[in-house]
Amino acid sequence: MGRDTIADIITSIRNADMNRKGTVRIVSTNITENIVKILLREGFIQNVRKHRESNKSFLVLNLQHRRNKKGSYRTVLNLKRISRPGLRIYSNYQQIPKILGGMGIVILSTSRGIRTDREARLEGIGGEILCYIW
Repeated sequence: MGRDTIADIITSIRNADMNRKGTVRIVSTNITENIVKILLREGFIQNVRKHRESNKSFLVLNLQHRRNKKGSYRTVLNLKRISRPGLRIYSNYQQIPKILGGMGIVILSTSRGIRTDREARLEGIGGEILCYIW
């Protein structure tokens, strides 16, 4: 049985964010690199660096936290995996959902690569809905 790498990275980012960890180390694959580029571009993480250790590549993510007036941390990321290996969810570009009225993003796997919902609507392409982030 294969592993779900997208669910693994979403879970590790969510767990690190809930436990107020500053950094997360995830395995580097093409899909994870594209998802991390989207997270970086949309401002959900601060920065990314590539780390190589005994013939394996890892991505080290620095998460972004917000402080409220009392000094406690609030989590920035809310991630939800939608399409999974047992149940694939596809959508055309007209029916891609909007998260929080456009405040969140939907990450899609399209025929032209990994895209956000806004990019897919502009290009007029649909695909597999990977996850929601808000």
